[in-house]
Amino acid sequence: MAEERQGWLKCLLGGVVFVVCMAGTTLPTPLYPLYQEKFGFSELTVTVVFAVYAFGVIGVLLLAGNASDTIGRRPTLWWGLAFAAASAVCFLAADSLGWLYAGRLLSGVSAGLFTGAASAYVMELAPPGGASGATLVATAANMGGLGCGPLLAGLLAEYAPEPLLLSFAVHLGLVVLSALVLLFLPETVPERQPLTAVRPRKPALPPQVRAVFVPAAVSSFAGFALFGLFTSVSPAFLARYLHVDNHAVSGLVVALAFFASTGGQVAAGRLGTARSLPLGCAVLFAGLLLLGCALVTDLLVFVVLAAVVGGVGQGLAFRAALSAVAAASPPDQRAAVISALFVVAYAGISIPVIGVGLLAEPLGLEGAGLVFIACMLVLVATAGAYLLRRTAPAER
Repeated sequence: MAEERQGWLKCLLGGVVFVVCMAGTTLPTPLYPLYQEKFGFSELTVTVVFAVYAFGVIGVLLLAGNASDTIGRRPTLWWGLAFAAASAVCFLAADSLGWLYAGRLLSGVSAGLFTGAASAYVMELAPPGGASGATLVATAANMGGLGCGPLLAGLLAEYAPEPLLLSFAVHLGLVVLSALVLLFLPETVPERQPLTAVRPRKPALPPQVRAVFVPAAVSSFAGFALFGLFTSVSPAFLARYLHVDNHAVSGLVVALAFFASTGGQVAAGRLGTARSLPLGCAVLFAGLLLLGCALVTDLLVFVVLAAVVGGVGQGLAFRAALSAVAAASPPDQRAAVISALFVVAYAGISIPVIGVGLLAEPLGLEGAGLVFIACMLVLVATAGAYLLRRTAPAER
């Protein structure tokens, strides 16, 4: 019994470290309007600053996606924390736009190193027989950490001094504490190799996976695109059109989407892949419609509903997509196929959001958002219709 408690304590501490790193990736979200005011840049620049993060994640997935399997979990997580600390320093020193780009890129590198390594590490630290609980811890830490970032920054920006400095100073302190926590956690990779053994890993798509991969990738792209929109331009929309100038409220709205996604992923584990993927597409479709209502009516209630419903849909669809793709992949190519799915998902965070930024000047933020929603609705409806016509591989 004592051994089991120790195992769960280690698992939870690993989850806390995971939360700290992921929170740093969304920390700037409610602060973008303040940066716009300070540096005088456009909505397009906001979306590009945001999207640089996704480029960092994709770069790591392609170049060092297998790092933790090679050099060990703890060294990989220490590297991830080092990049997170460097990102915080960039934001603390930011006196020009270049610092924001650098901070976001380093944050993306940190998340790219952490996402796979920390998920595996949390599950490996759990006691025997605790796989289901450990999966829940990893899921909650990942998406919950992303939700904690804007919530923390919004509260500090609204109710504490130095809004553009304090959030990153607090996060830097938490990163240092997380590095110390890792000192007391065991390594779970028995045979480690030097850093020079890490090799770039190309995404792969074997023929037998393609029928499953296409709808999974389309729904993942749309779900991550919705998150990208919420975490890049929603604070500006809330301030400009809904006159919500409270940074804590802006941070909470974004956090709700991530917390709802955690709930959706938990539900997907119970419903199974065959039901969760089409259901996730349907719920995501409803979330996009609600976001459209918010843009047309300028009502906060629709923004909140869109965050919650869209988040649940994204969580259902993405966990089911990940499970379906993993189950259909040959064991020797599974990691490469999953990497391909993550590359598509993170492309969803960057490309559509930059498109919104480009359209914001001629159409306005509301018009650009409606074009984005129309495109995402077509994608989600197509994926959902395809899934309804075939039987997706299910996890029983």
